[in-house]
Amino acid sequence: MSPTIYMIILSSLATGTIITMTSHHWLMAWVGLELNTLAIIPIISTMHHPRSTEAATKYFLTQAAASALILFSSMTNAWNTGSWDITQPLTSPSYILLTMALAMKLGLAPLHFWLPEVIQGSTMTTAFIITTWQKIAPMSLIFLTMNNLSTSVFLLMGLLSSLVGGWGGLNQTQTRKIMAYSSIAHLGWMATISSIMTNILIMNLLIYLIMTTSVFLSLIISKSKTIQDTTSTWTLSPTLTIIMLLSLLSLGGLPPLTGFIPKWLIMEELILQNFNLLISMMAASSLLSLFFYLRLTYTTTLTLSPNTTQTKFKWRFYPNTRTMFIVPPATISIFLLPMTPLILL
Repeated sequence: MSPTIYMIILSSLATGTIITMTSHHWLMAWVGLELNTLAIIPIISTMHHPRSTEAATKYFLTQAAASALILFSSMTNAWNTGSWDITQPLTSPSYILLTMALAMKLGLAPLHFWLPEVIQGSTMTTAFIITTWQKIAPMSLIFLTMNNLSTSVFLLMGLLSSLVGGWGGLNQTQTRKIMAYSSIAHLGWMATISSIMTNILIMNLLIYLIMTTSVFLSLIISKSKTIQDTTSTWTLSPTLTIIMLLSLLSLGGLPPLTGFIPKWLIMEELILQNFNLLISMMAASSLLSLFFYLRLTYTTTLTLSPNTTQTKFKWRFYPNTRTMFIVPPATISIFLLPMTPLILL
């Protein structure tokens, strides 16, 4: 794909998200989501391979269905109430349709089946865009309509997502699929807190985006598509190996690192609301997620694959990819925990 066309597509992708985030009219929100979906389809199918074509088709069908549900929900709501305003109360059928549509857009369980398949069929860079940028528009709609949506449904979907994200990632050997299930688990944590405290939801989303960016950039630089590929990361750059180790542990939510902030605050808030059983199950499911992060960190830093003399000293050469972009997200995803009181609004 030529750089000009690629820039036009990326600009359309950004514009679609911004239109959805800033709109108060349902039709404008829908237009933004459609623009967003249509812009990423060519990015997914850039690789001329049956798997990427299949991924693009699956993505288009699920996102088009979700957008149609959002349009149908807003039309039935406008028919009954006479208002197209996003922040106005919704009628009962409308909010049920909207909940289904937003869960499908984000990849929340039980509507998550498309996400691992689409990410596995994409390139690493496209998978990075799908797991980060593509979550912003639906999450902003959840933020705007949260007063009208059902708390119990979101708590249940959050619990299901964290369990599916934990169990689903255990048996995977492909790093993209592991990151897909990681995304489902993190979105589950966000869904549970969305109806209770929206400021923690925004903070969790920002921290998730930064941590996922850090891990994906590490995987892109080291060209690690499977767990086996990560065993040769140390030959490329010892510094990158350490960054990857800490970013993965942060994504797992281990205490001295940034990833612990959202889990800590969400658990504290849900315990205050007396959701003790729910939070116990979610904490147990986060241990499942931590297992596959630990497996990745183990292969990255503590395993030496059989190497020839030539491959051992790759770090002496100038890297082919730009490495400066990894510095800000890696720093934030490791060192932010002491600043927790300043982050909370």
